[in-house]
Amino acid sequence: MQSNVGLIIEEKAVSIGNFLVGRLLPFRQKRAVGPFLFIDHMGPACLEEHQNLDVPPHPHIGLSTLTYLFDGAIFHRDSMGNAIEIKPGEVNWMTAGKGVVHSERTPEYLRTKDKFLHGLQIWIGLPKELEQCEPAFSHFDKEEIPVWEENGVTYKLIAGELKDIKSPVPVHSRLYFVEIKTKSSQKVTIGDQLFGEVGMYVLNGSVKIDNTDYGSKQLLIAQNASLCAFETNGETTLYLFGGEPFDEERFMYWNFVNSDKTILEKAKENWENQNLEAFPKIPDDDKEFVPLPKPKFNN
Repeated sequence: MQSNVGLIIEEKAVSIGNFLVGRLLPFRQKRAVGPFLFIDHMGPACLEEHQNLDVPPHPHIGLSTLTYLFDGAIFHRDSMGNAIEIKPGEVNWMTAGKGVVHSERTPEYLRTKDKFLHGLQIWIGLPKELEQCEPAFSHFDKEEIPVWEENGVTYKLIAGELKDIKSPVPVHSRLYFVEIKTKSSQKVTIGDQLFGEVGMYVLNGSVKIDNTDYGSKQLLIAQNASLCAFETNGETTLYLFGGEPFDEERFMYWNFVNSDKTILEKAKENWENQNLEAFPKIPDDDKEFVPLPKPKFNN
């Protein structure tokens, strides 16, 4: 990003349920990029017939989740009654608001077969006035997501806005999450379309910025979004994400996000006590749940 790389974050391995993922955000030196608070890179993994993704019912408050798959399938269920399979190129968008419970599992028809799983799971903070809003859910087929090509570069606007193009995903603040693909070396100058803070995640291939090559499993944070320019080194897939940061600090405990720690404490208490008014059960997936972990605040 044209002498503009302020921070390089290496992907680090963590576990969710019985699945190993690469965690990109949050990081000690950088807690958020614009409204983006959390990014997990799932896979790529080949799961055998006895291996499945099983993340039992767990709660969220104060954020929206975005699930985007490159390969495989995940079945989403939530306490609002939604039950839907997400496949590659589709977008699941769930706004937790004051509280929601969901589970993520391998679909039934794949549970006794070999399968692949690869994708991104992202948390995006909510504006302060919406942190306690009613939960909501949207699903978008891949044909609904804007895709265009310019000068040998293919763009896909998964969420948010770039100039006069807008994704149908109902985001709650100014942001962008865009996929960029090239089949050969290309120069990309996109800074005039960006705003706020910007991060770059190179999924495969590599990019050259100020005569330095950066490869996959690295998250690059720009110092100035308006200077975002780079060159891809051949066949490359990368993601740019970011937007306007919030004025207030966001605190995070486990799956709970809020600008008010007292609300986090109440959410912890409600989940530990299985308060069904705050966190209803999921239809057809109500036999287990992920218990509240015990560590202190991350902030």
